[in-house]
Amino acid sequence: MQNPDRGTRRAYARVLLKLSGESFASEGAFGIHPTELATMASEIGGAVACGSQMAIVVGGGNIIRGSHLAASGRFDQSTADYMGMLGTVINGLALKEALKSAGVESRVMSAVAVPSVAESFIRARALRHFEKGRVIILVAGTGNPYFTTDTCAALRAVELGCDVLLKATKVDGVYSADPRKDRSATRYSTISFGNALEQKLRVMDLTAMTMCMEHSLPVVVFDYKVAGNIRRAVSGEGLGTLVTVS
Repeated sequence: MQNPDRGTRRAYARVLLKLSGESFASEGAFGIHPTELATMASEIGGAVACGSQMAIVVGGGNIIRGSHLAASGRFDQSTADYMGMLGTVINGLALKEALKSAGVESRVMSAVAVPSVAESFIRARALRHFEKGRVIILVAGTGNPYFTTDTCAALRAVELGCDVLLKATKVDGVYSADPRKDRSATRYSTISFGNALEQKLRVMDLTAMTMCMEHSLPVVVFDYKVAGNIRRAVSGEGLGTLVTVS
């Protein structure tokens, strides 16, 4: 698949959308807020209507943060990370039900075996779901501790032949500094992976960034809180920040 030029406004054929766990909760809260969930499902439905195939990697920070448990020193990191993976399963199941209510067919595929509630991730089966017009919800990260859901998003995007990785955040792109702390911070419309790494900009974790760079997978960082932005990102409308190899 070919990546459309940023100015053509032609929908990407196949995308991977990375959602953080906090996108399922109300501001500053934990758990799953029904209104936030329904809004997200509606936004995804509008994006899928563009005709693009979509896979979604969900985080689990609204349920449990494995990294925080590990940092406390009271949990082995492997155990804490597995707990975090199970949090993403909860979010994935919730999103599936919300998408069903919005008229969008989807399947939950897990990197950790939970056959009672989700299919195991198998690449060929995932591609078949694409062919049938289903959204794929990918949970449990890579199935391995010590890897973030950002790394999972990069891995699955490459593995599934996606044209772009869409990273949904609460800010409208990548800035030269934290815009909440530095009023002089400027937003990049485009930036290379090399420059982002050199400036230590927090686009994704190092492993995820390196994988995207090595496989020439562009990343679009955008604000999902603005109504219609997921559809605009899928449509290639040039919002947020585009991170590319060159």
